[in-house]
Order: sequence, then C-alpha cells, then structure tokens
Amino acid sequence: MTDETLNLDIDGWEGPLDLLLALARHQKVDLREISILALVDQYLRFIEQAKATLEVAADYLVMAAWLAYLKSALLLPRDPTVEPDPEELALRLQLRLERLNAMREGGARLMARDRIGRDVFPRGAPEGLRTVRRSLWQAELYDLIAAYGRITARTRPVMHVVADRHVMTLEAALERVSRLLGMTVEWGVIESFLPETESAAFRKSALASSFVAALELARQGRVELRQKTPFAPLYLRAPA
Repeated sequence: MTDETLNLDIDGWEGPLDLLLALARHQKVDLREISILALVDQYLRFIEQAKATLEVAADYLVMAAWLAYLKSALLLPRDPTVEPDPEELALRLQLRLERLNAMREGGARLMARDRIGRDVFPRGAPEGLRTVRRSLWQAELYDLIAAYGRITARTRPVMHVVADRHVMTLEAALERVSRLLGMTVEWGVIESFLPETESAAFRKSALASSFVAALELARQGRVELRQKTPFAPLYLRAPA
C-alpha cells in the first residue's frame, strides 16, 4: 500500500521566505521578537518532512543550508574574525520577514476593498436639463415690407445712372473763344469769354472748357496768354 500525501499548491503562497513567514506567525509573537533558533528548527523539520516533494526545489534547500549555518553561528561562540556577524544576519532576516508581512497585509487590504461593478455601482453620467427654445416672432405690416425691401435690395443688380447735365463741350468752347478773339485786340480776362447763364454748374463747365480751349489755341499759335502770378487772372488776346 502506497502512502498517498495530499499536496496543496496555494496561489500567492510560495517560496522559502513565505514559508519562514508562516512559521514565524505560528510563534504568535511580534515578528521583531521571534526566536530565530526556533524558526530555524521549524524550517528544518518542514524540509525533512517534505523532502520527497522538494527534490527539485533548490531555493528551499539553499535556504535550509543558510539557516543551518545561521543556527550554528548563533549557538557557537562568536569569532570576531568571521564576517558578517550572525546577530546582524538574524536581524536582516527579521527585517525581511517584517517587510514581506507588510506587503502581504497591504495587498490583502487592497484586494478587500470594494470593487466597482461588483460591490459598488456608481451612478451614470448626469443627463442634465434639456432646454427647448421656441421663437415667437412679432411683426407689423411695415416691418414685413421693410424686410422684403432690404432683401430685394441685396439681390437686385446695381445700376449706376448718370444724370444728364447741361455742360459746354470743348468744341463749343473752341468756336466761341476763336470768334470772340477776332472781335477784339485788347487783353481780356478769360471770364469775359464765357456765355451769360444763371446756372452755376453750367458756368463751371464753361470755364473749364474755355480754359482747355485757350490752351489748345495757344498751342496752335492763334492766341496769346498772360498771367502775372500763379492763380492770378488769365488774360487772352489775338496775336499781334
């Protein structure tokens, strides 16, 4: 009859340091006050009992050898020439066990917190208030007609109409100035060559056309011009 042993492989509990932490907890004392010698004895007994299942677990055997060395160093008189100090090694082991215990407790507290979607179900995003706006138009007949006029004015083609004005052409000014020059031999101011009119716009047009006509006649040698200073009255007469 074969001896069948039940072996449990618990996720999150593995490695020689985890085993040491579990054995230290069995002492039910503070990790800073555990007995290193008792811890070593427990570990070695566990290795002895589980050697059939730990044939390939080199880490456990290395830890067992190191603990055996530590136990012997603690029991024998201390040799000052041997480094490091066994007491210091024991203290380092305690610190590592304390650190591992703190990490395990922190992880356990973290995993014990409520999870969103399993223990806690937060509210969804707020929808807010929907605002419905309706426009209420109020207009009288004049407002409608004015709006229609503005719209049609933007779309209507633009036409520029030049009003028909009564002006004196250059040909008429040449004929008049030439005719009046033949009637006098004295100097005459250019305004005396303008036709009599009551329209100020036509008088301005006649003055401009007569001035251009006088320049054209002077170019042809048919008139003499005289002006004492800039912007002074312009005099005309037939050439002597």
